[in-house]
Amino acid sequence: MELIRQPVFLLLMTVSSLFEVFLACVNYFGFGDEPKLVKISALAVTLMAGLFGAVMSASASVAREIRSGTALAVLAKPVSRGQFLLAKYAGLAVALALLSLVNCIAALLATRMAFDAYGEVDYPGLAVFCGSLVLAYLIAGFSNFFLRRPFVSDAVLGVVVMVMVAFAVLQFIPREAGRMGVDYKGIDWRVIPASALLYMAVLILAALALACSTRVEMVPTLAICSALFMMGLVSDYFWGTRAKGGSWWASVLYAVTPNWQLFWMADALEGTKQIPLSYLGRAFGYACAYIGAILALALALFEDRELS
Repeated sequence: MELIRQPVFLLLMTVSSLFEVFLACVNYFGFGDEPKLVKISALAVTLMAGLFGAVMSASASVAREIRSGTALAVLAKPVSRGQFLLAKYAGLAVALALLSLVNCIAALLATRMAFDAYGEVDYPGLAVFCGSLVLAYLIAGFSNFFLRRPFVSDAVLGVVVMVMVAFAVLQFIPREAGRMGVDYKGIDWRVIPASALLYMAVLILAALALACSTRVEMVPTLAICSALFMMGLVSDYFWGTRAKGGSWWASVLYAVTPNWQLFWMADALEGTKQIPLSYLGRAFGYACAYIGAILALALALFEDRELS
């Protein structure tokens, strides 16, 4: 509840989902590959929103509480540092799950609204989605003015609920054909497993940000996580090939650096390809192992941290 009461969290959720839908309303002139471009761009926005959301939420839940003295007040009670840190990560995971859910629904709607050079903008879908966001803000404003409830948290929960309602409503509104009578293929449901993989990557980012937040503030945390993110994107090229060649130091770096390519399955959405459930299971096991190692490191960094 503390994390979703941050105005920047509400802003990130709203802007990222709106931008994903906006990507499906632009003429790309991609020679028939416009739906593919929309899906890849929407998934990229989901990943970047998760990166910023993880860093900002971790800094708000740990670094700021250490600086303000709230962490010291909590740990003065019969609460261990391990319980404190794991509870913070659990809250991070739930808050980021809401962010990823909204972005996943927006990406699904983007696949419905995508069109090629012979199609047209899906104005009913755009109107329903934007109207759901406006209605969520109006409901939050009503509860804040008349019921004295916090606006931001109600707006976040309202956005989650209203976006789901908008998605359900659009299932009963057919997608209109374009100028040339284009037959739209509908929603690409393969975005759901692809978004689930991105959520696993976001959980790893959240663990890294939490470990950094035990020692530094938000800006250094963002810099460190961004550097690790970039290193993980190129780890196959720089260290993977050398590790296969027998280099021990490359094997160590390849194992320590998070490999984000394991969670980026946008290329698997081409044609009739599918993401197998067995791959989701292996990726989940890798994410759990890496998160466990990072949380152990975070606990070691937090154990001797001076809180006064």
